[in-house]
Amino acid sequence: MFAVIKTGGKQYKVAVNDVLTVEKLAADAGAAVEFDQILMVGGDTLTVGAPLVEGAAVKAEVLEQYRGPKVISFVKRRRKHSSQRKRGHRQYLTRVRITDIVTSAN
Repeated sequence: MFAVIKTGGKQYKVAVNDVLTVEKLAADAGAAVEFDQILMVGGDTLTVGAPLVEGAAVKAEVLEQYRGPKVISFVKRRRKHSSQRKRGHRQYLTRVRITDIVTSAN
């Protein structure tokens, strides 16, 4: 069984025991979280939401909170005004393990 969830403005296809990295969630390591924006549930039968599947949820366990690798944004303008700008950014991320997929039939 799989599900397509929406979190942090992105969509993820998940199954039970999958480990995935999503944008930061407000939960500590070891806490249980529930995703309620389920776009599709598949398995024996395919259920597509319009836009969400009613009564479906995906339960997950937070493994860790961490920061991603540094991304450098470098801008160089030439033509008469020689200027440079270098900025770094590290995104806050959360690693979760999917524990259960609940459908409206369960």
